[in-house]
This record gives sequence, structure tokens and C-alpha cells, in this order.
Amino acid sequence: MGLQPLEFSDCYLDSPWFRERIRAHEAELERTNKFIKELIKDGKNLIAATKSLSAAQRKFAHSLRDFKFEFIGDAETDDERCIDASLREFSNFLKNLEEQREIMALSVTETLIKPLEKFRKEQLGAVKEEKKKFDKETEKNYSLIDKHLNLSAKKKDSHLQEADIQVEQNRQHFYELSLEYVCKLQEIQERKKFEFVEPMLSFFQGMFTFYHQGHELAKDFNHYKMELQINIQNTRNRFEGTRSEVEELMNKIRQNPKDHKRASQFTAEGYLYVQEKRPPPFGSSWVKHYCMYRKAAKKFNIIPFEHRSGGKLGDGEVFFLKECIRRHTDSIDRRFCFDVEAADRPGVSLTMQAFSEEERKQWLEALGGKEALFPSFNRAIIPRPEGSAQLDKMGFTILRKCISAVETRGINDQGLYRVVGVSSKVQRLLSMLMDVKTCNEVDLENSIDWEVKTITSALKQYLRSLPEPLMTYELHGDFIVPAKSGSPESRVNAIHFLVHKLPEKNKEMLDILVKHLTNVSNHSKQNLMTVANLGVVFGPTLMRPQEETVAAIMDLKFQNIVVEILIENHEKIFRTLPDATLPEPVTLSASPPNAPPRQSKRQGQRTKRPVAVYNLCLELEDGDRPNLPKEDTPPSSLDSFSSPSPTAAAAHGPPGPDRNHLLADGGTFGDWASTAPSQARSSTVQWLNLQSPATPSCNPAATPPSPKLSSFPLSLPATVADKPPESLISRKARAVYPCEAEHSSELSFEIGAIFEDVQTSREPGWLEGTLNGKRGLIPQNYVKLL
Repeated sequence: MGLQPLEFSDCYLDSPWFRERIRAHEAELERTNKFIKELIKDGKNLIAATKSLSAAQRKFAHSLRDFKFEFIGDAETDDERCIDASLREFSNFLKNLEEQREIMALSVTETLIKPLEKFRKEQLGAVKEEKKKFDKETEKNYSLIDKHLNLSAKKKDSHLQEADIQVEQNRQHFYELSLEYVCKLQEIQERKKFEFVEPMLSFFQGMFTFYHQGHELAKDFNHYKMELQINIQNTRNRFEGTRSEVEELMNKIRQNPKDHKRASQFTAEGYLYVQEKRPPPFGSSWVKHYCMYRKAAKKFNIIPFEHRSGGKLGDGEVFFLKECIRRHTDSIDRRFCFDVEAADRPGVSLTMQAFSEEERKQWLEALGGKEALFPSFNRAIIPRPEGSAQLDKMGFTILRKCISAVETRGINDQGLYRVVGVSSKVQRLLSMLMDVKTCNEVDLENSIDWEVKTITSALKQYLRSLPEPLMTYELHGDFIVPAKSGSPESRVNAIHFLVHKLPEKNKEMLDILVKHLTNVSNHSKQNLMTVANLGVVFGPTLMRPQEETVAAIMDLKFQNIVVEILIENHEKIFRTLPDATLPEPVTLSASPPNAPPRQSKRQGQRTKRPVAVYNLCLELEDGDRPNLPKEDTPPSSLDSFSSPSPTAAAAHGPPGPDRNHLLADGGTFGDWASTAPSQARSSTVQWLNLQSPATPSCNPAATPPSPKLSSFPLSLPATVADKPPESLISRKARAVYPCEAEHSSELSFEIGAIFEDVQTSREPGWLEGTLNGKRGLIPQNYVKLL
């Protein structure tokens, strides 16, 4: 699991987990900065000390080998994996060069040092400055809020109103700065992949020319360099598309933040100040807590958190709500207050203070108070407004007319579909094509009134204006998963199957369009529109998620890969039916994703492969579970609010040292699991590779094991992923597939083996159990519980 996406909507909640994700991004950038600084130093040593060149090369190679790019989201594209692996490849080349030990003249200042210094100064340095501003504004914002909330309610109304306006203006300024900082953090994480590797390519290319025997090494390097340049260009292209989408989403949220709140399982959540009562003569104090309330269960989670001084997370508490009462200013010298009474703690009442009157009314409504005037915190997914474009006879006419004109007039035009037309002309043409009265009068093939770029833009605009994307919302997640995992063949098979699940009209129109795009790609020497370039253009056009989030935008690159697969395999996908002998792709709800591999491909091993953008195997990892806080609440943590109650234990989760993987719906902080930033994979598919050996290894880096076709069940047996988490405590399990261990910490077993004392492992996707007196790791999707 890589770095978690930073959602713009979270800037307004500013939750503890949002701050944790920001710190993870900052730590990664600091690590990158230190690494680049060290790498620059190593490069200068190569110039200054030719006598110690061999030692410097070893250190340089070692630095490259050990560094690994982190990525945002739950998977990388093949191009990103090639870029990530490129540092190890470079390290191997250096080791080969070291053997020759000849004195060389090396010029790395212009090709390596300066670009890295520029990147470190202009990019990483800019992020550091943004961090200083962000930290300063955080301190200022919450200090002002503290001061504001301490204002006496007895002051003049004009003074209070002026203070309210000042605080709101400061909060808006803080939100603006937070949005910009989050955008910059994610941009630099994506940018460094190509801005760092490109100077490395130049450095290696220049270095080989100075070797007496470098010719053979350069020939071998040249093939890899060409592939990597394609990977870099593809990643750069996807970055540009992703950045524009992210900026568009940021601007939407900036204009209407309340309309873009993320859907949550909690009825209400946010910060409240809670009054802590102290023994006389100390009075009481007010402590800021992050509070979450679920109305159906009447369960209230509160956890203290202080944004200043780097953010300090305290011990949380849970209680069940009995009633909520609004506090009037004549009974307390603070505004925006209300009392909540705990059902499981008789006589215990907590006084809470919201940030504003509006937020207090929202909390009162969510908690069942008397003032229920505002809508609750939750927001349903806002459906996209339907355009006038429809998937009907007229739509097919528009598609065919545009395709015919493009293939007749502009199939060799450079930048076809990438060069956009003038917006007003595009809109006018599309309006005429969509009008029954004027559609037949428009002659696109022979008329010089309409440029090719206007026609291609009108075609794309029609597809984007459909009420639902051509590849449907329902199958969006299913199409994405094969692009993230499996072998090239299994990806094609899975997408082949999914295309035939599309509605007939959708499939027919997709067939016409992809056939045309295949023809366009066949003329790529003239029009420069390769399959990868067409994927960048049509990925967001043919596929889009129903809800716009940063995490969804990060999947744009996988949408592009799906379109690439469609273009490269058009004849198979649209002219043949899916192989009936292969099992259908299985949704992740029925079959869990593969556990992450425990070791990567052997270092230095490189296979010959065609230049393509989806030729590496990606593992669909089950490691995207967040590190949740433990449910244990120290007894002393309740003393500041009230005396402990015997019923308080009912709110505590199941015993055990590691509850992070055992959280159930009834647990206290288990509710946070679904609000963690990693995206839940709903309606996703996993294609089973039938070519796996009879006794697969326990490293599930490929696909789950499959028995022979003759005995393949119509529905997979229930595995441990089908069981609720609390059922994984000291259970027995039976092996449904054989497994051969690759590590001493794993167990080897045959079908039918019975495991004792099966428990969840700290490593995602694996279990721990005992077989024949030996305890070890078991792949989660190889067994089912008894």
C-alpha cells in the first residue's frame, strides 16, 4: 500500500487521520530530498576523484538500489513500475561498469547535478516553504478559535458579531491555504517520478561513451532506454491529465465545499470542545475533541486531538447517547454549547461547545435535539446532470458521421484527437448534429467549413455528454481491477468478459469507436497518436467514476490502460465471445484479493518483452487497510469527565493485543475503518489464471490457485474473506488449495489439511495457524474456516 490520497474535502474537516496522511507525504518528500542531496554529493565525487571512482560508483549504485518511489493509491501502472524498477536497473549497469576500472573522463554536471539541484531547489524547496506557511496558519487559526470561543457571551452583540466575522474570515483563509498545500504535496509526489529519472537517463547515456569497451553495454542499455522513455512519456502524459482533473476538482470544492463533502457512515462528525470538570478550586477546562456520532446505534466516539505542536492524538472514549439538551447562555458563560447524557453511564452529562451557532444546530439535529433546522452532515452522492446527448439512433448517426469524416480527411493529421477545436465551433457543430432537422444537412466529409479538430472535439464532447459513460458506472470498478493486477493475458480475458456484460447499445457503440481508434493507431507514424496516447485521450471520455474524489482521479491512469487493451485487442474482444471454459471473473466480495508478494523478482533479472504499456504483472494487494487506533481505553481517561461506570466495558471491543484486523461493526473505533482514506473496492473483479501449476507456491504474486477445469466449481468455496473479522479469533480452517512454502515462516500443505488456532496475521492477506505442531503463515485465500 502506497501513500494515501489527500482528499480536498478533508481539508475542511481537518481530521486527525488527515493530518497523519499529510505527515506521511511530508516524510516521503523529506526522504526524497535527503536522497537527492546525497546523490548529488556522490555525483560530484565522481568528477573530483577519478582515483576513487570505483568506490564512488559502488556507493552510487547502492543508493540507487535501495531507493524506492512511493505511489499514491492502491496500485501502480506498468509504466510507473518500470520507472520504479529503473533505479535498480541503473544500479546493475553501474556494477558492470565498475569491472572495467579504466580511468574515464566524466561530465555529469550538466546532465545530472544541475537538473537534480534544480528539482530539489524549485520543487522540493517550494514544498518546504508551503509547509512553513501551512504550519503557521494552522497555529494561527486554532489559536484564534480558542481565543474566540473564550469570549464571554455577555459582551455586546456588535463586538461578538465582529469577532465571529473575523474568525470566519481567518478560517476561510486557512482552508484556502490547506487546499493549495494538499494539491502541491500530491503534485510533487507524482512529478518526481519523471523529473528525477530523466536526468538519470542522460547521465548513464553520457557515461557509456567514455568507456573503451562501453559500446556493447551501450547497445544493451539502448533497448531498455527506449522502453523507459516510453514509460516516462506515458507517465508524464497521465500526470498532465491527472493534474488538470485534480485542479478542476479543487476549484469545484473551493467554490462549493458543502456540496462536495465525502459520504460518511457517521450521521455527524467534527470537532467539539468538551468541558472537563476539575476538583475545586481548579474549576474546569475545555479540551478539543474529534467527535463521531452514528444515529442508528446512538453511539458517540470522541477522541482528544491538538493540532498545534505537530498534532497530538489522545485516548478516545465511547458512550451511547440518551439525550441531547441545548444550553442557553444564561446557564453557562460560553456560546454554542449543548449537553449530552450517556445512556450507559447513569448520571453522566457532558457539556460540549461547537465552533459556531450553525454547527451547533447541525449537531442538535443529528443528536436528536430540539433544534433541527439544518440538514445533517452526511451527503448523498450528487448525480451528474444529464445532458441532451443520448445513446440512441441519433447518437449512432453522430458517431458514424464523425468517424467517417475523420478517416476520410484527417487520419494522418498529427495530434489527431489530442488537438482540440475552438469551443464555440465545437458546440455549434454538435448542436447541429444533435438536431434532427439539421443533422442530415451537415456534410463533414466534403465541407471545408468544419476542421478535423472541430469534428474530433465534437465526437469527444458527445461521448462526455452522455448521461452515463459508455462503459457504465456499474462496471467502472470491475474494469479498473484487471488493469491493476494479473498477467497481460488474464487482463485481456477479464476485459473481454466485461465488455460482453455491457448493455447491447453500449457495446455496439464501443465496438464502432474502438475499431476506429485501432485504425487511428495504425497510422501513428504519421499522426503520432500511439495506443498509449489514445488511451490518455479516451480513458476519461469512456470511463468515469460516479463520485469525484482525488482517489478516483488517481485511477485515471488505469482507465487509460483499459482503453489501450481494448484498442490492441479489438478483434478478439468484439468479434469473439469470451472463452466459456474459463471461469467468470469473481467479484472481490466472493473471492478476496491476493495477499501481497513477500519477495519481488530476483534482482538483476530482466526479461525480453514487447514495448507495451501493460506488460508487467501488477499484484492486487490487500494491504490497503489503515492503521486504526486500538479500542482499549485506559480507565483513567474517563476520570476527567465522570466516574467510571460498570456498563462502560460494553463499549469496549474484543480482547486481544492486535485488534486492528478484528474490528467489527459493534466495536468502538472499528467504525473508523470505512472512513479511512483508502478506497473500498466495491464491484471489482479478479480473473483467475488457469495456467497456475498444480501445486502453487504460497507467494500469491500471480493469481489465486485454480483446480483443473474439469473440477472447477461453479461458485468458489467460501474463504476466510467471506467471514466477519471477529470470526477469525482462534478458529480451525481447512485448505481448499495446495500450497508450497517459499519461506521458513510459511506453511506447506495439501488440499484438506486442517489448521488449528487460526488467527489473523499482522501482514495483510495472510493468516497464522498451526499444522502438525508447526506454526506459520497461511495465504488467506487458500483456506476456509470451519
